[in-house]
Amino acid sequence: MTEQLQRILPTVQKPARYVGGEYGQVIKSKQEVDVRVAFCFPDTYEIGMSNIGMRILYGVMNDMPGVWCERVFTPWGDMEAQMRRHALPLYALESKDPVKEFDLIAFTVGYEMSYTNILNMLNLAGVPLRAKDRKGLKNLVFAGGACMYNPEPLADFLDFVSLGEGEEITKEILQLYRKAKLEDWEKEEFLRAVAQIPGVYVPSFYEPVYQEDGTLQAIVPNPSAPKTVLKRIVKDLDSAYYPTDTLVPSMEIVHDRTNVEVFRGCIRGCRFCQAGFCYRPVRAKSAQVLYHQAVASLESSGNDEITLSSLSTSDYKELDVFADKMLDYCIPRKIKLSLPSLRADNFSRELMLKLRKSGRSSLTFAPEAGTQRLRDAINKNVTEEEILTTCRIAFSGGWNAVKLYFMLGLPTETDEDVLGIAELVWKIIKEWKAYGSEKKRGLSINLSTAFFVPKPFTPFQWEAQITPEEYMRRVHLLQSAIKTKMVDYRYHGPELSRLEAVLARGDRRLGAVLEEAVKNGARLDSWEEYFRNDIWMEAFASCGLDPNFYACREFGKEEVFPWQTISIGLRREFFWHEREKAYQSLTTSDCRTQCAGCGANSLCPGGVCDA
Repeated sequence: MTEQLQRILPTVQKPARYVGGEYGQVIKSKQEVDVRVAFCFPDTYEIGMSNIGMRILYGVMNDMPGVWCERVFTPWGDMEAQMRRHALPLYALESKDPVKEFDLIAFTVGYEMSYTNILNMLNLAGVPLRAKDRKGLKNLVFAGGACMYNPEPLADFLDFVSLGEGEEITKEILQLYRKAKLEDWEKEEFLRAVAQIPGVYVPSFYEPVYQEDGTLQAIVPNPSAPKTVLKRIVKDLDSAYYPTDTLVPSMEIVHDRTNVEVFRGCIRGCRFCQAGFCYRPVRAKSAQVLYHQAVASLESSGNDEITLSSLSTSDYKELDVFADKMLDYCIPRKIKLSLPSLRADNFSRELMLKLRKSGRSSLTFAPEAGTQRLRDAINKNVTEEEILTTCRIAFSGGWNAVKLYFMLGLPTETDEDVLGIAELVWKIIKEWKAYGSEKKRGLSINLSTAFFVPKPFTPFQWEAQITPEEYMRRVHLLQSAIKTKMVDYRYHGPELSRLEAVLARGDRRLGAVLEEAVKNGARLDSWEEYFRNDIWMEAFASCGLDPNFYACREFGKEEVFPWQTISIGLRREFFWHEREKAYQSLTTSDCRTQCAGCGANSLCPGGVCDA
């Protein structure tokens, strides 16, 4: 550690964020590597170290001979101020070397509101922001992750994008880069070659053409680029790399426990959920592989809690088998087993009793909408009776805490639907009064509403988001209908969610807005302490763009999307048909009941997903 860094650390919050040295970190000799990757997470250490995807790819890259991957996180405001004051550039945790000394700078991007952190990290590293200003093979910047299914707002800043799951494509990219470096290729030559790797998108090879009304007329690829880039998937999760000898953080992180991934994809088809569609087809690990990974990860980390990671854990076919085996391991060792992402339509008394064996916690459910009509419109496929039955089972089993998640501003939502949330909560309270087995402790309901954000590759990608003012009217309507202290109601801020919608559906003209906002101080936007909506509105005005054009406008049926050149393997016609069904409050069966013909089967071996 440099003397300069030693002087700075005692002056900032949580200095453990910036020192590295954790158990399980990878250190390699610089003389034995020829490709160095600065693996950047555009948020704080405690957020990034909770990200399973980052841990997986850290291991994948460091398992490659001659490659050294090191971690970089966004510094908190106090640390950034000290770094700028002392001219200390952004550095990687393992070696403490400046990021600008690395061959490749890779970002994993899971949230639109971290875009300003990407630009700010490059600026703090002393690396030119725009791809056209970075010459040669040094400091090539690329990104992957959930947000890259529409990478256009970041197009001016990224040399290329890795689409889909990264275990295999990342190795192919690094192997090609090593060849390019050894043979002293020009940057353009490398970009032409990397664009031929399935799943790689090179933004500079595509030219958007706009119409007079500001909508896209076309996105024209050059001869070096494919017309459409299809995401990559890992077809067999049992044989895929998974980090069981994992990094152990030096401080408490957001998810301070062992996480094991159960399956990818989702059988449900909720019409607002981007992840549910983008991670199709469904692919699951076997209970045997999952058990061995769980035990190995626990023994490596020393954690006393383990949680299963998926979009809908209770849809895992072998959950009962795995839970029984895992509890046999956990209970004698006083390890808590947590199952998040449960659904009200398949939560059983047997599962509840199993969870109690390893320590009671609150139960979390996401009805998303307060009335059956609206739940059908969004294809939630859960009934009020199933929700109440689930709560009855939990309350009779001794649970006294429930977390409930809803959305406001969903397509077709009315005031009746908003008030339906309060009515449903009151019915849950009545279930506790009738069936609760531990009344002395009282009932605690944590109620949260998010502001609906239309996302690419969902049936609601065409929808207009309601205005922030209308969202707050609905918030206040719901607040007025909740008249009990048993409920703690919290809601997401509307300005942040509007910006999320803008960036989610935005085109590459937003690059200028991002750059202007960062220049004027935007950073750490997902943190309430730092988000400043006025900076963003001034940036839009300065660049002559209206945020409502992207967020509050209904897109035309045949309109060219900014993400038109990206494919997740699902048909556009399928999404439109699902949107039409939403307006009729018609549901679509889950994938196990009946295939909806989305197109994801084409990505699976033999054309059948593991639903």
